[in-house]
Amino acid sequence: MSSKPAPRAVEQGGGPERLPLPPMEALDDAQRAAARALIDGPRKAVYGPFVPLLRVPVLLERVAQLGEALRFGGSLDARVRELVTCAAAAAVGNQFEWAMHQPLALAAGVDAAALEAVRLGTRPEGLAADEQAALDFAEALLRRHGVADPTWRRACERFGEAGVVELATLVGYFVMVSWVMNVARTPSRPTDGVAPLPAHPL
Repeated sequence: MSSKPAPRAVEQGGGPERLPLPPMEALDDAQRAAARALIDGPRKAVYGPFVPLLRVPVLLERVAQLGEALRFGGSLDARVRELVTCAAAAAVGNQFEWAMHQPLALAAGVDAAALEAVRLGTRPEGLAADEQAALDFAEALLRRHGVADPTWRRACERFGEAGVVELATLVGYFVMVSWVMNVARTPSRPTDGVAPLPAHPL
């Protein structure tokens, strides 16, 4: 596969990036400080949703802190976290998060066939019990904006109440940053070997 960035899944015809990374010399003090915090933190660079969010440094800082808490300080197993992140990216058609997290999900142990089903919008088969409980919960939120009692009970049995709150927040976080990038037309990073999401019509 080419290392050229995959098309953004929501583009359907394309268009220029609306909010590209400004040159460093054009940043004000607050923007420069927010960028420096990202570079010095676990992300090591300004990319993805933080490119458009750089226009509002206080939002960038808060969103970055929430993402760090979920990704680097959360209680969910990496398999569960990355599977749910991929499901959120696929649901809202965000190529950046899909291309970033699909390899992380594979590395964490999520089955490749299950991820391909998520990519295509079909139901995966053969998931581990915790993966299935998390995916059912996430898909209910993404499709119906809430969860039925049986779905709630299965998630609580697997993750506890605190884990379910974290799971719901994880879904919301990745939908939020994906929407920011969809609006900004933030491009995906070059990623070899990751099939792109099917395009979502605008």
